[in-house]
Amino acid sequence: MHIILNNTSMVPIYEQLIDQIKNEIISGSLKENEVLPSVRTLSSELRISALTVKKAYDRLEEEGFVVTVHGKGTYVAATDQKLAMEARRKAIEDDFAMIIDKARAIGFEKDEIMEIVKIILEDH
Repeated sequence: MHIILNNTSMVPIYEQLIDQIKNEIISGSLKENEVLPSVRTLSSELRISALTVKKAYDRLEEEGFVVTVHGKGTYVAATDQKLAMEARRKAIEDDFAMIIDKARAIGFEKDEIMEIVKIILEDH
């Protein structure tokens, strides 16, 4: 598992951790039933609090991405393609919302934002 945390980001560390683990699961880098590093191991590797890792793992479990077996570890949950697709969609929607907020903050109107999106879509 390859995790890079940005301590200067406005995004809390546990959310960065959640997002990166989700991305690895959705992309298939982390496979179904694969064991994640223990809370203690990951916190040591990343030099962050074990409570931060625990919070991230708990949230991932609530969202159905991982399953924790007490005394054995935390495992990638069976992949549900609908869940994975919904997670991808949510991530894209969040990215769009952030960009739209940024554009509006500097004075762009809805029509201008839509025009930019159309131009970008035509170029890709």
